[in-house]
Amino acid sequence: MTSSELKPIARQLRRDIMKMLMISKSGHSGGPLGLSDIFAALYFKILKLDPKNPGWSERDYFFLSAGHLCPVWYATLARRGFFPTSKLSTLRQINSNLQGHPAPSYTHGVPGIEIASGALGQGLSVAVGCALAVTLDKKPNSVYCLLGDGELNEGQVWEAMMTAGHHKLANLIAIVDRNHCQIDNRTDKVMEIEPLADKWRSFNWNVIECDGNNIDDFLAAVDKAKVRNGKPTVIIAQTIMGKGVSFMEDDYKWHGVPPNEEQGKKALSELAPTEMGDFVTFDWEK
Repeated sequence: MTSSELKPIARQLRRDIMKMLMISKSGHSGGPLGLSDIFAALYFKILKLDPKNPGWSERDYFFLSAGHLCPVWYATLARRGFFPTSKLSTLRQINSNLQGHPAPSYTHGVPGIEIASGALGQGLSVAVGCALAVTLDKKPNSVYCLLGDGELNEGQVWEAMMTAGHHKLANLIAIVDRNHCQIDNRTDKVMEIEPLADKWRSFNWNVIECDGNNIDDFLAAVDKAKVRNGKPTVIIAQTIMGKGVSFMEDDYKWHGVPPNEEQGKKALSELAPTEMGDFVTFDWEK
């Protein structure tokens, strides 16, 4: 699938996110919108997977460490065929398996999710364990883990980075969503993490930087990361929180806030394909 084919998928994911949040009146807006290009690229181009057989032994493993970003993951899994898109309307509802933090199907979650996540700082440790197991079993599977940049405030992330570098886990690719925003402020105001690339290199990682909202740039970064050279690789992907919705872009205050009805309608109108005109609809096939 080419980048020109992936771009409308990313736009569709953004529409799905807005509709889910409008219905639930709860959840995270900014981060999921900013990651739609990356998720479209991962699930429709990069990852080796089978929606009809989520536990396929030859699959690539993907872990979302920042579990609160799950609206984009749910939308992506549904659009990729892991479960019906009609379920997206149940986000955060009682007895729904689309809760505010994701869980796998064996714990009342959804297919395609490996572990429960959302306790920030833990995902990379799980990914390191998975990558080490795959290495010991001499299997070719790749392991991906996506982290938020604010999440890097957690000390456990750095322990996992050190462990991966020590064991030379070349099958491990971490992706940092570098949108410079977290729940209470800009990341540099809460806890400065720069020089970020130099810090990862000092832990014996390959570092690749890219524009995470440019699908071509992200695909090129992943192609470089797949060239295993004896080290784990991190892709520091610069993204814009709230990408695609003018009044949300680059504003940390939209980290964990859903749109109200008026805001949601404005967002959907901005995300509508031009040929569809007024796009205030909750038809999940559109």
